[in-house]
Amino acid sequence: MANRTVADAKNIKGTNPQYLVEKIIRTRIYESKYWKEQCFALTAELLVDKAMELDHIGGTFGGNIKPTPFLCLLLKMLQIQPEKEIIVEFIKNDDYKYVRALGAMYMRLVGTALDCYNYLEPLFNDYRKLKRMSQTGVYEVVHMDEFIDDLLREDRVNDIILPRIQARHILEATNTLEPRRSLLEDDLEDMESEEEEEEE
Repeated sequence: MANRTVADAKNIKGTNPQYLVEKIIRTRIYESKYWKEQCFALTAELLVDKAMELDHIGGTFGGNIKPTPFLCLLLKMLQIQPEKEIIVEFIKNDDYKYVRALGAMYMRLVGTALDCYNYLEPLFNDYRKLKRMSQTGVYEVVHMDEFIDDLLREDRVNDIILPRIQARHILEATNTLEPRRSLLEDDLEDMESEEEEEEE
Protein backbone atom coordinates (compact mmCIF):
# COMPACT_ATOMS: atom_id res chain seq x y z
CA MET A 1 0.00 0.00 0.00
CA ALA A 2 3.02 2.28 0.51
CA ASN A 3 1.89 5.70 1.69
CA ARG A 4 -1.09 6.09 -0.63
CA THR A 5 -4.67 6.52 0.51
CA VAL A 6 -6.92 3.55 -0.32
CA ALA A 7 -8.48 3.79 -3.77
CA ASP A 8 -12.10 3.93 -2.60
CA ALA A 9 -11.48 6.59 0.05
CA LYS A 10 -13.75 9.62 0.07
CA ASN A 11 -12.40 13.15 0.13
CA ILE A 12 -12.72 14.78 3.53
CA LYS A 13 -13.17 18.54 3.83
CA GLY A 14 -12.55 18.65 0.08
CA THR A 15 -9.14 16.98 0.12
CA ASN A 16 -7.29 13.67 0.35
CA PRO A 17 -7.78 12.54 3.99
CA GLN A 18 -4.04 12.26 4.61
CA TYR A 19 -3.62 15.94 3.74
CA LEU A 20 -5.38 16.82 7.01
CA VAL A 21 -1.92 16.18 8.49
CA GLU A 22 0.61 18.83 7.44
CA LYS A 23 3.20 17.75 4.89
CA ILE A 24 6.22 18.16 7.19
CA ILE A 25 4.60 15.98 9.88
CA ARG A 26 3.37 13.46 7.27
CA THR A 27 6.90 13.15 5.94
CA ARG A 28 8.30 12.58 9.44
CA ILE A 29 5.67 9.88 10.03
CA TYR A 30 6.49 8.11 6.73
CA GLU A 31 10.18 8.11 7.70
CA SER A 32 9.62 6.88 11.26
CA LYS A 33 10.56 3.37 12.37
CA TYR A 34 7.12 2.78 13.93
CA TRP A 35 5.35 3.60 10.65
CA LYS A 36 7.61 1.33 8.59
CA GLU A 37 7.54 -1.60 11.00
CA GLN A 38 4.12 -1.45 12.67
CA CYS A 39 1.81 0.36 10.24
CA PHE A 40 2.71 -1.41 6.99
CA ALA A 41 -0.30 -3.20 5.44
CA LEU A 42 -2.51 -2.52 8.47
CA THR A 43 -6.21 -3.19 7.92
CA ALA A 44 -9.02 -1.74 10.05
CA GLU A 45 -9.13 -4.98 12.08
CA LEU A 46 -5.38 -5.08 12.73
CA LEU A 47 -5.38 -1.37 13.54
CA VAL A 48 -7.62 -2.10 16.55
CA ASP A 49 -4.92 -4.39 17.97
CA LYS A 50 -2.24 -1.73 17.47
CA ALA A 51 -4.46 0.90 19.11
CA MET A 52 -4.88 -1.36 22.15
CA GLU A 53 -1.08 -1.36 22.57
CA LEU A 54 -0.89 2.45 22.85
CA ASP A 55 0.32 3.75 26.21
CA HIS A 56 0.36 7.51 25.57
CA ILE A 57 -0.99 10.23 23.29
CA GLY A 58 0.93 13.06 21.67
CA GLY A 59 2.10 14.64 18.45
CA THR A 60 5.77 15.07 17.63
CA PHE A 61 8.67 15.38 20.04
CA GLY A 62 12.40 15.99 20.18
CA GLY A 63 14.70 18.11 18.06
CA ASN A 64 14.27 15.88 15.01
CA ILE A 65 10.43 16.03 15.18
CA LYS A 66 9.82 12.34 15.91
CA PRO A 67 6.14 11.27 15.73
CA THR A 68 4.45 9.30 18.51
CA PRO A 69 2.79 5.93 17.72
CA PHE A 70 -0.53 7.71 18.42
CA LEU A 71 0.11 10.13 15.56
CA CYS A 72 1.25 7.32 13.24
CA LEU A 73 -1.96 5.35 13.85
CA LEU A 74 -4.03 8.49 13.33
CA LEU A 75 -2.47 8.97 9.89
CA LYS A 76 -3.00 5.27 9.12
CA MET A 77 -6.69 5.70 9.97
CA LEU A 78 -6.89 8.65 7.60
CA GLN A 79 -5.21 6.47 4.97
CA ILE A 80 -7.51 3.45 5.23
CA GLN A 81 -10.71 5.24 6.30
CA PRO A 82 -12.34 2.70 8.63
CA GLU A 83 -16.15 2.57 8.72
CA LYS A 84 -17.89 5.08 10.98
CA GLU A 85 -19.22 2.21 13.11
CA ILE A 86 -15.64 1.17 13.93
CA ILE A 87 -14.76 4.71 15.01
CA VAL A 88 -17.87 4.91 17.19
CA GLU A 89 -16.81 1.64 18.84
CA PHE A 90 -13.36 3.15 19.46
CA ILE A 91 -15.01 6.12 21.18
CA LYS A 92 -17.36 3.95 23.23
CA ASN A 93 -14.52 1.65 24.36
CA ASP A 94 -14.37 1.83 28.16
CA ASP A 95 -11.56 -0.69 28.58
CA TYR A 96 -8.79 0.98 26.59
CA LYS A 97 -8.57 4.71 27.18
CA TYR A 98 -6.01 5.32 24.42
CA VAL A 99 -8.25 3.57 21.88
CA ARG A 100 -10.99 5.98 22.96
CA ALA A 101 -8.63 8.98 22.63
CA LEU A 102 -7.56 7.85 19.14
CA GLY A 103 -11.16 7.41 18.02
CA ALA A 104 -12.10 10.81 19.43
CA MET A 105 -9.25 12.58 17.63
CA TYR A 106 -10.09 10.85 14.34
CA MET A 107 -13.79 11.75 14.69
CA ARG A 108 -12.81 15.37 15.33
CA LEU A 109 -10.75 15.40 12.13
CA VAL A 110 -13.25 13.78 9.79
CA GLY A 111 -16.67 14.10 11.45
CA THR A 112 -19.34 16.73 10.96
CA ALA A 113 -19.87 19.31 13.71
CA LEU A 114 -22.95 17.37 14.81
CA ASP A 115 -21.02 14.08 15.02
CA CYS A 116 -18.23 15.76 16.98
CA TYR A 117 -20.60 17.14 19.62
CA ASN A 118 -22.79 14.03 19.81
CA TYR A 119 -19.94 11.52 20.14
CA LEU A 120 -17.29 13.54 21.99
CA GLU A 121 -19.28 15.49 24.59
CA PRO A 122 -20.33 12.36 26.53
CA LEU A 123 -16.60 11.83 27.14
CA PHE A 124 -16.57 14.91 29.39
CA ASN A 125 -17.67 12.41 32.05
CA ASP A 126 -14.48 10.35 31.62
CA TYR A 127 -11.90 11.64 34.09
CA ARG A 128 -9.21 9.01 33.56
CA LYS A 129 -5.60 10.11 33.34
CA LEU A 130 -3.74 10.01 30.04
CA LYS A 131 -0.01 10.24 29.48
CA ARG A 132 0.85 12.81 26.81
CA MET A 133 4.28 13.12 25.23
CA SER A 134 5.27 16.79 25.18
CA GLN A 135 7.34 18.33 22.39
CA THR A 136 10.38 18.18 24.67
CA GLY A 137 10.01 14.40 24.99
CA VAL A 138 8.72 14.47 28.58
CA TYR A 139 5.46 12.81 29.66
CA GLU A 140 2.69 15.04 31.02
CA VAL A 141 -0.52 13.91 32.68
CA VAL A 142 -3.81 15.12 31.22
CA HIS A 143 -7.33 13.87 31.85
CA MET A 144 -9.62 12.52 29.16
CA ASP A 145 -12.15 15.31 29.69
CA GLU A 146 -9.37 17.93 29.23
CA PHE A 147 -8.29 16.22 26.01
CA ILE A 148 -11.87 16.21 24.70
CA ASP A 149 -12.28 19.87 25.66
CA ASP A 150 -9.12 20.67 23.67
CA LEU A 151 -10.48 18.76 20.66
CA LEU A 152 -13.71 20.77 20.71
CA ARG A 153 -12.20 24.19 21.46
CA GLU A 154 -8.60 24.42 20.24
CA ASP A 155 -7.28 25.00 16.72
CA ARG A 156 -4.38 22.56 17.11
CA VAL A 157 -4.11 19.37 19.17
CA ASN A 158 -1.16 16.95 19.15
CA ASP A 159 0.50 19.06 16.41
CA ILE A 160 -2.47 18.56 14.07
CA ILE A 161 -4.41 21.59 12.82
CA LEU A 162 -8.07 20.75 13.38
CA PRO A 163 -10.72 21.64 10.78
CA ARG A 164 -13.12 24.34 11.90
CA ILE A 165 -16.49 23.21 13.21
CA GLN A 166 -19.62 25.23 13.86
CA ALA A 167 -19.93 26.61 17.36
CA ARG A 168 -22.30 24.70 19.62
CA HIS A 169 -24.55 27.72 20.29
CA ILE A 170 -25.20 28.12 16.55
CA LEU A 171 -26.31 24.48 16.25
CA GLU A 172 -28.51 24.94 19.31
CA ALA A 173 -30.06 28.13 17.86
CA THR A 174 -31.03 26.26 14.67
CA ASN A 175 -32.45 23.36 16.74
CA THR A 176 -29.94 20.99 15.16
CA LEU A 177 -28.48 20.10 18.55
CA GLU A 178 -30.07 19.80 21.98
CA PRO A 179 -28.60 21.94 24.80
CA ARG A 180 -25.93 19.98 26.64
CA ARG A 181 -26.76 18.54 30.05
CA SER A 182 -23.97 17.66 32.43
CA LEU A 183 -24.17 14.86 34.97
CA LEU A 184 -24.01 17.53 37.68
CA GLU A 185 -27.34 18.96 36.53
CA ASP A 186 -28.92 15.51 36.80
CA ASP A 187 -27.41 15.05 40.28
CA LEU A 188 -28.71 18.45 41.41
CA GLU A 189 -32.20 17.64 40.17
CA ASP A 190 -32.10 14.31 42.02
CA MET A 191 -31.00 16.04 45.23
CA GLU A 192 -33.73 18.69 44.91
CA SER A 193 -36.44 16.08 44.35
CA GLU A 194 -35.19 14.10 47.38
CA GLU A 195 -35.31 17.25 49.53
CA GLU A 196 -38.85 18.00 48.34
CA GLU A 197 -39.94 14.45 49.21
CA GLU A 198 -38.42 14.77 52.69
CA GLU A 199 -40.26 18.06 53.27
CA GLU A 200 -43.57 16.43 52.37
